[in-house]
Amino acid sequence: MDSIWVKISIIILLIILNGLLALSELAIVSSRKTRLEQWAKDGNSKAAKALELASSPDSFLSTIQTGITFIGILAGAFGGTTVAEPITGYISLLPLLSQYSEAIGITIVVVCITYFSLVIGELVPKRIALNNPERLACLVASPIKGLSWLVRPMVVLLNHSTNIVMRIARVKPSADPAVTEEEIKLLIDKGTQEGTLQEFEHRADIISLNINESEEESKKKITDYKYSYFPVVKDSIDNILGIIRVKDLLALYMKARPFNIEEICRKPIFVTEKTPAVKLLELFKTSKMHIAFVVDEYGAIQGLVTLGDILRSVFEDVEETPEEEKEIIKREDGSWLISGGLPLDEFTDYMETGRPDEEERAGVNTVAGFVMAKLGAVPSEGQHFEWRGLRFEVVDMDGRRVDKILVSRKS
Repeated sequence: MDSIWVKISIIILLIILNGLLALSELAIVSSRKTRLEQWAKDGNSKAAKALELASSPDSFLSTIQTGITFIGILAGAFGGTTVAEPITGYISLLPLLSQYSEAIGITIVVVCITYFSLVIGELVPKRIALNNPERLACLVASPIKGLSWLVRPMVVLLNHSTNIVMRIARVKPSADPAVTEEEIKLLIDKGTQEGTLQEFEHRADIISLNINESEEESKKKITDYKYSYFPVVKDSIDNILGIIRVKDLLALYMKARPFNIEEICRKPIFVTEKTPAVKLLELFKTSKMHIAFVVDEYGAIQGLVTLGDILRSVFEDVEETPEEEKEIIKREDGSWLISGGLPLDEFTDYMETGRPDEEERAGVNTVAGFVMAKLGAVPSEGQHFEWRGLRFEVVDMDGRRVDKILVSRKS
């Protein structure tokens, strides 16, 4: 009896190995090259290896397929010759089934191996890979490169054989076609029809004008932050009076009229996180404003979303231009200069610290918000704290906003 369980354990191990290969394949294929390139430029060697694999899919896919095929053959042969035999012996003890014991035993083994191969060896790993492809690609890159070295002779043979068949069939390999205007239109339509508000500025990061503050304070905020729109509140963000456009304030100034924020307030737009992006775009169009407040089911303010946020969510895979400021800069001393606006999940994925739990996150979405939540207030330059082996130091403030953070590993 012990012997059969050992054999079953070996088959399960083979299926798990198959799952790891399937996970590796989809993680690397699904990874955004722009993100891997950014991580590689910042000194992440694992990202560089993952990018190398993603850039040479022929060799990489042949390696994966060789491993999967070998494991499948091994699991099938091992199951058919070792596990089916004792099962057949047990079934043969039943008088009514003894005549068909061999066929039934083999059928049971085949069905079980097929089922677990699909669930554990394919479906579950691939769903996991789609959840966080870049981070998983970095984790599996080194083992896959090692496997590539081991099976290189077989991979070379397979690639040459494939190329010969392609030439015989007169199929020419082609580069990825350029994206057409029609495809861009379809992308926008699909993104706005199906999209909901996933990314917005958290309430802790909102810069607002308070009617109870002095005129000098309000003017300083407008000068420092250079936004086109500002929320107008009374005492706190939970008491929103409206939205002002800076151009309307400029019109008051040109007419030499008193600085009166309430006079030029526009009615605010309120939406929920489940509001479709296409509906929000329609609201922006009809209201002539490009800003809305996100509320929860109780009407409490959760954050702020702009037209730019919607457009970025539609075109999230478009590569950033070189002129744009980098959000993570690797320094020569091994530390990192982090932009406060960097999404918190992207930062933790890059640093491989694991994402914070809900209590640690405190509802924030950016590194700046996380720093403020950890320090408990609007920080000043030089303040620091430690978290999961990292030291965070505020090195630049933009008014009340955390602009730059220096992150280093604890020695």
